[in-house]
Amino acid sequence: MNLRPQYQIGLGGREVALGVRTLIMGVLNVTPDSFSDGGLFLDPVRATQHGVELARQGADWIDVGGESTRPGSQPIPAQEELRRVLPVIRGLRRKLPSVPISIDTTNAKVAEQAIRAGANIVNDVSGLRFDSQVAEVARRHHTPLILMHLRGRPETMQRAPFARDVWRSVIEGLRTSLRRAFAAGVQRTQLILDPGLGFGKSRRQNYEILAGLEKLRRFRLPILIGASRKSFVQAIAAGEALDSLPGKHRYWPIASAENKEAVHRTESPKHTSAFLVAGDASLVAAAILGGAHIVRVHDPAAILPAVRIADAVLTAGR
Repeated sequence: MNLRPQYQIGLGGREVALGVRTLIMGVLNVTPDSFSDGGLFLDPVRATQHGVELARQGADWIDVGGESTRPGSQPIPAQEELRRVLPVIRGLRRKLPSVPISIDTTNAKVAEQAIRAGANIVNDVSGLRFDSQVAEVARRHHTPLILMHLRGRPETMQRAPFARDVWRSVIEGLRTSLRRAFAAGVQRTQLILDPGLGFGKSRRQNYEILAGLEKLRRFRLPILIGASRKSFVQAIAAGEALDSLPGKHRYWPIASAENKEAVHRTESPKHTSAFLVAGDASLVAAAILGGAHIVRVHDPAAILPAVRIADAVLTAGR
């Protein structure tokens, strides 16, 4: 078994160990158009309550995003992004003073204001491609910086053709992101890498990345994996083939405590909410066994058993 390396990262003025156990990042989208929960948490009070619930369910970090990066989404002005996220970050910081809060943004102005409001992690899905000044903000505030690989832009990323060699695309893209981070003075102990499952990759390519996560060890940095509720997971869980074109099933948001009616509905009655959550849990377990240090999920309570089992396997393997 390939055992997961352990790292130390500076967070909130203290050292945090990554790799002893898997950390869960809870997703809090404050958007009207995210692919799985858009519009559910636009109200700041409701969003804050949901963030508190994510922590209660087992989330170690809360990731707050004000701009959708679903396939086909369009960028929004920084002021609109700030209007959505700042009240939520302030509310979470009051209610969860010791829980790390991540700002999911590609905009340096948003990252700056979010940190001042109480965020202490920056999650840049563009890997510094859209605004290289995000690295300067992270350097100045000594926050962890998550660099994700994104091929193209959200509005066009899922249109073929995809990269002929997905691993070459991921490695070269992350190398470029790291060069920009180091050039801005960001320290190695601030950095986390995300190969960007679902961001400009075909269905098969996402699973190729999962199957070869050990290839990211060359960077000697912690790994984050985010695939919660994504179509390439749901399709395989629903019985579609690895190389088939997207099926006719439509996958709807999984029900949450705040949205009991938002259950998964497909053209087949066997595809229940629990069935599709099991797909997410299976992928999380595979990612952890492949070396992921952090998993980004919408449903911490549903995913936590899979995290614990995978961690137990790694612990026994040591």
